[in-house]
Amino acid sequence: MYHRLLYIALVLLMGCQSKRMGNPHVQITTRFGDVEIELYPKQAPITVAAFLSYIDSGYYENSSFYRVLLDEDQPTYAPKSEIIQGGIWKTNSALIRKIPGIQHETTAQTKLSHTNGTISLARLAPGSASTEFFICVGDQPGYDFGGKNNPDGLGYAAFGRVVKGMDVVNRMYVAPERDGELTPQIYITRMRVL
Repeated sequence: MYHRLLYIALVLLMGCQSKRMGNPHVQITTRFGDVEIELYPKQAPITVAAFLSYIDSGYYENSSFYRVLLDEDQPTYAPKSEIIQGGIWKTNSALIRKIPGIQHETTAQTKLSHTNGTISLARLAPGSASTEFFICVGDQPGYDFGGKNNPDGLGYAAFGRVVKGMDVVNRMYVAPERDGELTPQIYITRMRVL
């Protein structure tokens, strides 16, 4: 009996250590449910470090998902994209202006692609990305390096993917919206590293 308990404790300890030593996981909690994201620091070290520092600094407390891009709402001549976007833009836009942008890690560098469930940083010019992020709903190759969804062709900085709760993402994606703005916005009640 003692040996069996010791064995179980050892297996649990090894499991906890392997998760800590592997890719970090982040849980995003909303009224729609939880979304768990796995981050890829080996492929996108700058982006992952920045995202984790924003969580650590409490920037995402009372943040929200506030934007949705639906295929049917986009002009026929434009490259299509389907995403939900979140961050602090609607809840603390003054803070965004104080956070410096980070170096842009393209998908050509990271070898990550904007497939279904990928999380990526939103940006305007390269090097302007900070707290705002989006999750792909379906594959979005136009967001990769060389894609047509950004005029400069450098794409966006993918840095992780949803591993649990894609059903939650899909429910948020079809939540009420007006002109691409979720109405009401979907508050992130908690974001934490697991």
